[in-house]
Amino acid sequence: MRRQWLLMSGALLLLWALTAQINHYLAGHGVHLFVGALYVTFTALQFPARSGLLLSAAAGLFCDAVAPVPPGTHLLLFALAHAMICKSRHRLPADHGTSQVIIALIANAALYLALSLILIVRQPVIAQLWPRLIWDLLLSEIFIALIGPWFFALQSRIIDLNRFALRGRL
Repeated sequence: MRRQWLLMSGALLLLWALTAQINHYLAGHGVHLFVGALYVTFTALQFPARSGLLLSAAAGLFCDAVAPVPPGTHLLLFALAHAMICKSRHRLPADHGTSQVIIALIANAALYLALSLILIVRQPVIAQLWPRLIWDLLLSEIFIALIGPWFFALQSRIIDLNRFALRGRL
């Protein structure tokens, strides 16, 4: 289980680095992509509750490290999103890539709006930026729809390869 946790953390770190690079490129255009739900969705749907929550919390710490928000904000939001998805996963079709992407799109919109509201409380001037925030959310959703299937397939492949490696060792 430790090996699988480490491999999944590597996939989440890869997503974090990829998103950071894309956001660095887009910063000149005044655009920021938020893909918080990609960190949470697969682990909430496919992992046991405790280990999935630990992975989501670790991803929240990755995002907290570089974000201009109070420490633990992403950690708390990712943990809440993980708990809500995990609580309702028995009613969700979790095995299909399309349904995983749809769940990620809904969760991302909720996370983005919650994070925006937290920032608005801290600095009311952000409330004047709603058109830009909505534009960033729309672009983030399009990005998730494009990269989500790849990222979920990567995570699924990591789980499959880990199972194969463990079986070969026995």
